Amino acid sequence: MPESPLSRTSVNGSPPLDAYRQSAKYKRRWWTLIVLSLSLVVIGMDNTILNVTLPTLQRELHASASTLQWIVDLYVLVFAGLLLTMGTVGDRIGRAHALRVGLVIFGAASAAAAYSGSSSSLIATRATMGVGAALIMPATLSIITDVFPREERGRAIGIWAGMAAMGIGIGPLVGGALLEKFWWGSVFLVNVPVIAIALVGGNLFVPNSRDPSPGAFDIPGVVLSIGAISSFVYAVIEAPSRGWADGLVLGGFALAIVLGAAFAWRELTTASPMLDFKFFRNPRFSFGAASIGVSFFCLFGTTFGMTQYMQFVHGYSPLGAGLRLAPVSLGMLMGSSNAHRWVTRFGTAKVVSVALLILAVVISTYSLWSPDTAYWVVLVTILFFAFGMSNIMTPSTEAVMGAVPLSKAGVGSAMNDVMRQTSGAFGIAVIGSLMNTIYSHKMANAVAALPNAAAGPAKDSIGGALQVAAKLPAAQGGTLANAARHSFTDAFGLALLAGAGTAIVMSALVLRFMPARHLGQQITPGTQTAGSVLEQPASVTAKR
Repeated sequence: MPESPLSRTSVNGSPPLDAYRQSAKYKRRWWTLIVLSLSLVVIGMDNTILNVTLPTLQRELHASASTLQWIVDLYVLVFAGLLLTMGTVGDRIGRAHALRVGLVIFGAASAAAAYSGSSSSLIATRATMGVGAALIMPATLSIITDVFPREERGRAIGIWAGMAAMGIGIGPLVGGALLEKFWWGSVFLVNVPVIAIALVGGNLFVPNSRDPSPGAFDIPGVVLSIGAISSFVYAVIEAPSRGWADGLVLGGFALAIVLGAAFAWRELTTASPMLDFKFFRNPRFSFGAASIGVSFFCLFGTTFGMTQYMQFVHGYSPLGAGLRLAPVSLGMLMGSSNAHRWVTRFGTAKVVSVALLILAVVISTYSLWSPDTAYWVVLVTILFFAFGMSNIMTPSTEAVMGAVPLSKAGVGSAMNDVMRQTSGAFGIAVIGSLMNTIYSHKMANAVAALPNAAAGPAKDSIGGALQVAAKLPAAQGGTLANAARHSFTDAFGLALLAGAGTAIVMSALVLRFMPARHLGQQITPGTQTAGSVLEQPASVTAKR
């Protein structure tokens, strides 16, 4: 589809609304959103679908524990490391073009992964999938920002955020269902028909847009950003297994700090920065991005513990656990699609601040759970969790995207996605490490009488404890299994208090410093802002 003329709007002006509503881009906008949502669900699903496939991969490919970790983590490492770069590439070559290239790469790599004959080939295809995902993810949000006028953008971004959450949530469910009927490659092959539909729909309904004045390509910025983000994510991934004081982990964090500082210096001094650091002076951009980071820190950390709680403590199969956790995805989809109504009435600052408090209260209640907690309690809890998450993600994403010029929508979207991926990985690492430490401490007495060969695995993880318990005499094994379930439940609840505390602090900062609305939104509601938006302080706009 030819590039839309509206994408060439001047940075300081907005397209005439009447003319825009006569354009094909406006008339096809909801079809565009459907295509983008399909692309997004596949990307989100591949963040989590492998969790239920790992035992099968270990058996079929004779993969070691470290190999399994790289099969999962290299996708995240490449994905997160390339996001800023690929967002910039989309701004330059056209976002629809970037989307299509990303879909082709992701689909081809998925097909290759399904028929991998070795662990090394699967690792390589997973890395290639990360390249495709890094092209797709920022393109989807930047296209939405270009296609929808401001009065509809909040709703569209809400649906976008909900579909992203749904993809993450249904990954284990889809994976478990496929593995009950098909071979392990089906968890990758399922992507291919969805990608094919998205490619056809993209050619029919997704208009192209780009930065009309991109300037010189910031190659040093690209190299430094990839190095900084990749070093940070690598250190975060390795920290739980190696230990936070391990030399390689500390070296990774140190390298990330050095490269990050060099990247900031480069972007502040070059005439054509990849990421304009002036965006961070806008409190809607900076606090919106920070709120997204805190919410995904809590989301990934909670999901990491919940899947184990449902399977090891309650004894559900992977498919059974996925079915019982599926309502959180539907709840996020419904909540995200309606969040714009709360923002219209109360303003972004109040909605995000209250939602962060709700999230903090909800995950604090996990500390009251026991191995005997009824499922209806779990269901009510995860639905409130979904409500809080959806009312953080949608307004915060709209705040970030509304604070950057349309010409830089790709890099703005990429910044949003970087916060999701890096904060999610950090959440798993921090909350997972706290869980392991607390669990090990609580299990010390329970394993004291066991031989060292059995005590070590039982103290390391609940999965190891249940395996050891199954080999012991019935009475002794039952006592050990009961201790492991109680220790894990306590560790899970206590570890999540770190997430709750972070959310409370972020709630106060958002309420104090984030402007309630875009000034341009108040003066000319329904117009599509093409330039940087002026702000009013929250004290002025909160009551409007």
